[in-house]
Amino acid sequence: METPTRSAEPRIDEAGFADLEQIVAMLADDVLGATREIPPPPLDPCYVRAFEGIAADPLHSLLVIREGNRVIGCLQLRLMPSLSRRGMKRALIENVRVAKDARGRGLGEFLLEAAIERARAAGCGLVQLTTDRQRLDAHRFYERLGFEATHLGMKLNL
Repeated sequence: METPTRSAEPRIDEAGFADLEQIVAMLADDVLGATREIPPPPLDPCYVRAFEGIAADPLHSLLVIREGNRVIGCLQLRLMPSLSRRGMKRALIENVRVAKDARGRGLGEFLLEAAIERARAAGCGLVQLTTDRQRLDAHRFYERLGFEATHLGMKLNL
């Protein structure tokens, strides 16, 4: 994919602690996130603990898209060893967001392609993700990138 041109060229980085408040704000800034996230400020300690766990795990990455100092997109990537499919390593993508005022510029695709390339470079043979059934625009977006709805996901809240 061609990187869209903008005044401040976007770049993809590993998230740092200083990015956490902007990431949480993006997670909270939609109809589903508004019911389950605690938007900053102040930054709730639960997010600090989660960030520390992600940062300490070499199989996890928290990627962000930056324009200048602003975080305008994020996702979490988990590389997973697996016994199934003859021991094929797989990647799991979660928590994909692009800031509302930055959508429609190809940034989500830019971010997903970077995550997929990381998974490929790590030897993964499969990338999977989950998306809420209510996120119909997200479903179309993922399908356009080649993802297929092949399984039924289930959750058990504890």
